[in-house]
Amino acid sequence: MRYQTEPEFHHGTPEKTAILLVNLGTPDAPTTPAVRRYLKEFLGDPRVVEIPRAVWWLILNGIILNVRPKKSAAKYASIWMTEGSPLRVYTEKQTGKLREILTQKTTGPVVVEYAMRYGNPSIASVLKKLKAQNCQRILVVPMYPQYAASTTATVTDIVYRELQSLRNTPAVRTIKHFHDDPGYIAALAGNVRAYWQTHGRPEKLVMSFHGLPRYTLDKGDPYHCECRKTGRLLAEALELTQEQYAVSFQSRFGKAEWLQPYTTTTLKALGAQKTARVDVVCPGFVADCLETLEEIAQEGKEDFQHAGGGEYHYIPCLNDRDDWMQALADLTLENLHGWLTEPNTEALALGRQNALTLGAKK
Repeated sequence: MRYQTEPEFHHGTPEKTAILLVNLGTPDAPTTPAVRRYLKEFLGDPRVVEIPRAVWWLILNGIILNVRPKKSAAKYASIWMTEGSPLRVYTEKQTGKLREILTQKTTGPVVVEYAMRYGNPSIASVLKKLKAQNCQRILVVPMYPQYAASTTATVTDIVYRELQSLRNTPAVRTIKHFHDDPGYIAALAGNVRAYWQTHGRPEKLVMSFHGLPRYTLDKGDPYHCECRKTGRLLAEALELTQEQYAVSFQSRFGKAEWLQPYTTTTLKALGAQKTARVDVVCPGFVADCLETLEEIAQEGKEDFQHAGGGEYHYIPCLNDRDDWMQALADLTLENLHGWLTEPNTEALALGRQNALTLGAKK
């Protein structure tokens, strides 16, 4: 195996601890070529689509990448912000705020960066950046509250694959999930309450999570159970009865059975029942993106009202809310236990002097 060239080492340089936030990813632009590149990487991951590779390669390259990019580009264009992709914009804001909070709460040198599992900035490029800053301890935080093999595990896949190319590997920890973390649940509840204080309350709150094929549950993926638990805890925090909320699953793709009930079916049924007002929140997404701003805020409203429903409200994701940022900081600090120590400057200086005496490079 050929290893990457190690950064030049200087004796006495303090070791740093890094937090790497990783979200799903986004095209670089709302254009057909950019979306095609993104979808090719995303849908080409064997953890994302678990069907025989040869069969899927033909479907992906022969049909999907020739048809879907143009349609998806139009959807991205409808939600694109002045600063860029909403997912990237909010992830950058989360990274900056987390960096500020941890700087105030810690004494050791802490680096906070973000990467995208698919697209840019890539995990590989950011790990190289952390390596250059002498980050010898890295906490990887997949920004998926509920664990799934097709999301969280894909992050750890690529992280450990990249580490194989390093001669001097850093210590690595990962956060598997935080679906029932008290701070996360409290932030979700605070977000909903704040929206209701301004806009009033609905007749029904729909909690929509990203869907997965049904077979993932049958094969042992805990995602469905963790979504259900998040929904129950959020309902309890909001003091809702079982009749006042519903948990559903969105973004179904293909003809196979996915986790049910489907969000589209749920919204159409509520519309047919002449529900006066429905609010939809997406607890499984910590930052707004195509699946929330276009699929839920736009398409969901059309499904509900076309079926005969009344008012429709989409409640934005946590994004960079202060209570969520504090909860994320607490979560990272809990998982950094034992890593954040103030560097001993005297010991570092002595070690550097001894190394120079023995002939080390300056």
